[in-house]
Parts: sequence; C-alpha cells; structure tokens
Amino acid sequence: MALTAITNARVFDGEKTVGVQTVVIDGRRIARVGGAAPRGSEIVDGSGATLLPGLIDAHVHSAPGSLALALRFGVTTELEMQGMNTRENRGLISDDDTVADVRSAGFGITPPGGHPSELMPEGFRPKWDLPPVMPLMPFSTTPEEAAAFVPQLLGRGSDFIKFMIDDGSVEGHPGLPSLDQATVNAGVAEAKKYGALTVAHALTLEATRMAAEAGIDGVTHVFMDQPHTAEIISLIKDAGMFVIPCISLNASMMGITGSGLADDPRVAARLDSTWDQTLRSSYNRYPQGKLDDVYDTVRALDAAGVDVLAGTDVSMPETFFGGLAHGASLHHELQYLVAAGLTPARALRAATTTTARRFHLGDRGRIAEGLRADLLLVDGDPTSNISDTLNTRAIWRRGTRLAE
Repeated sequence: MALTAITNARVFDGEKTVGVQTVVIDGRRIARVGGAAPRGSEIVDGSGATLLPGLIDAHVHSAPGSLALALRFGVTTELEMQGMNTRENRGLISDDDTVADVRSAGFGITPPGGHPSELMPEGFRPKWDLPPVMPLMPFSTTPEEAAAFVPQLLGRGSDFIKFMIDDGSVEGHPGLPSLDQATVNAGVAEAKKYGALTVAHALTLEATRMAAEAGIDGVTHVFMDQPHTAEIISLIKDAGMFVIPCISLNASMMGITGSGLADDPRVAARLDSTWDQTLRSSYNRYPQGKLDDVYDTVRALDAAGVDVLAGTDVSMPETFFGGLAHGASLHHELQYLVAAGLTPARALRAATTTTARRFHLGDRGRIAEGLRADLLLVDGDPTSNISDTLNTRAIWRRGTRLAE
C-alpha cells in the first residue's frame, strides 16, 4: 500500500499547534510526524490548511445513517450514551471506513418508566431494523438490582456504564421515577470492581451532586436548572469528574433552534431534508432556562481545571429531538464552548485528546506516530477561528480518505 504524505499543513496534534509538519500515513496508522515526504508517496498538499485529529463526539444516540453523516463532518468517533452499538453488534461498523467508529454504553440503568421514556411521544417507534442482539434493558429500583445489572451489561458488550439520574423536572415531567442515591452508589461501586468507566445523565444541580457523591467518573450534561455555586464546582473538581456540557442540547431545551447552523452553506450541503428540518427545530422543554447561566458554569468548570469534553446529545432525525444533527452539531458545540469562554485550542482538545484520554481510547484523539490515521484537514486555522473546523478539505478514517 502506498504511503500518503500530508504536506505544508499547520498541525494541531490534539494538544497544541506544532507548526507546519509533514504527516505520513502508512495503511491505517500514522507512520511519522515531521521530516520530508517519503519518495513515491501520494502527496496531499495542505497549504493554507490545518490538520486536526479526527473529532470525537462524546455524547450521541445513533440512528440509521447517523454514523455516515457524522463522518462527513470529520467526526471519526461517536460515543453512544444509550443505544444498540455495543461490542456484540458493531463488528461491521468497526471495519467500515465509510462511517464513524462508535463506542456504546448500551442502555442506561434507570427505573421502569424513568428517563428517557418521557421524551417519546405516545405510540412512537424508531424507524430502524433491530440489531442482531438486543441490548439488555437494565431497569432498576433497588441497589441490589443496579449492582446485578453491571456485570451483565459489561458481559453483553457495554463499553461503559450509564446511570440515569433524572426526576423529569427539566423535561416538563416532574415526579418522573428516578434512581435514588443508594441505588446509584451500589451500581457505581459494582462497576469499580470491574474497572469499568461510569457516567451519569444529570440535568440538575442536585443530580450532579448525587453523581459526584457516588463516585461517578463523569456527567454527560451540565446542569441547567440553576446557576452554579462555588461548592458544586469544587465538588466536581475534587471528585475528579469530567463534564460533557452538551451546550447545544441545553440551548435546544430552552427553545433555541439550530437554524443558524442549518443556514451555513458548509452544513446545508451535507444534510438531507429530514436532518435539515430536525436541526431547525428544538426540544423546547425548558424555555425558562438561561443560556448565560450554562456558559458561566462551563467557564467556571474550565477555570477550575475540570476536564470538559465536547458532546452534543444528538439523536434521531425527529423534530421532538430537534436542534441537533450528527456531525454538524459537534462543530456547533465547539462554537458554543468558545462562546462560553474556552479558547479555541481548549475547545479542540475537548473534541480530541481530552475525550480520548478520559474514555481510555489510547489509539486516537492525537496526531502521533503509531496511532490510528483518523484525521481532518480544514482550510484556515481553527485555533484562531473555531468556525474554521467546518471548512472541510479532506477526512481520513483509519487512513482511508473519505470520498468527496
């Protein structure tokens, strides 16, 4: 197989800009960073462009065609926070370089009738074929039940364990059945016995507190029901938790659509009419929320040294899951993170090396010798103007260039 050399591009290696470097791809891996292009290699001229690691969306829910859509936006890995792409179902995905790679929690631990059941309209049925193996439904109401499900989930191919801590107050369903502290504690303690990563869905400050007290590794949202306090920031920091803010989801919950993003010709050209309509809609379940409060919280978390990861909570192409589209919304999330006060470089780290590190994906998220050749070449310099991440020139997944 011929070598590919990407030359004359500014390289952001996942941590920092390392100047103009030649990056050589050999098969599925990055063979070299720096030096001259090997004789006989295929040359990709990156003049005027920046080479980034393939982006990682740290919070998604897959839908038919969504992994292919994500890859068209340079998102080479998606982390599924509830869905069917566990190890027992994703063999074909792992070997398909026309779609984003995926890791999955399977289904989250939640009580019967708990989140996310309140989000589904009565009678709604997803429009996709069932996978070869149906994921386990870990409905739990007691500590014993939650603990018992953990090894079963891991045995069935969940890459991490998710807990739903949600009383429905943000979604307009107050009183929704929710896990109590003892049940979360027991489930997390059991996961730690197996060395498994744990995450929690938590949209309120109190749910976030519960997650921290249980020893959860990270929360998949930033709370949106009230402003942050110094105490909750310290609690998150001291617990060593990471936070996936999903500001784009919070905005949608507040009734803010993704119409501005959909109007961007760099986005519109890659969306079909169904995803365009979804992006132009919104959840609109918490219109009383204040986006400035969310910005302030994210800025405080970043300032405290908490690992902030880029994720979107994008789901299916349905208007009741509106304001979001696979791939496109991760670029929107980067813009939101910068609006919240992160530097462009820190936002880029949130979608590359930080997420790879926290989810133990040691083979990606950086441009370094020996790692997967998951790469995104964009015109301009997103370390100065974060919107430049949408200026796609070329995408590679495991060294295979995506057809234009």
